[in-house]
Amino acid sequence: MKKLTQSMEDYIEAIYVLSLTNKVIRVKEIAGFLNVKTPSVVDAIGKLSEKGLVIHEKYGYLELTDKGYKLAKIVNDKHEKVYQFLNEILGISDRVSKKDACNIEHYISKEAMDKMIKFSRFVDTCPDGYPQWLKDFNYYAKYGKHPGSSKKMNK
Repeated sequence: MKKLTQSMEDYIEAIYVLSLTNKVIRVKEIAGFLNVKTPSVVDAIGKLSEKGLVIHEKYGYLELTDKGYKLAKIVNDKHEKVYQFLNEILGISDRVSKKDACNIEHYISKEAMDKMIKFSRFVDTCPDGYPQWLKDFNYYAKYGKHPGSSKKMNK
């Protein structure tokens, strides 16, 4: 199967995320979740259905096929890992981390994704907790100077 477009990945991920909290999923829930119009969702669901990723009865409920579930989980896991890296490691705001993770997840290479995951695990498993050099970096990113330094650096 050819790689899905960014838009199709967003739709399949939305179905997956909604399925975590909703027993049934309808077109209107997806439209609300993605902030798009209902006809756009219907069109996307048709394409995902043709690819064997979703099952949708006209005017009925939606569900992911096994193949769709696996793909959606991969997309969502990438999103979560990128978000975690941006928010928890680099200290980027929650709002920006969510937005950027949604964009980056579609284009990041496997190599870069694997490195980000390893770096996050490295930081998470440091025996002495959150590394001091990373705390210093986040201080520098916020204030434009090294901790303990009286001089402000150029940004």
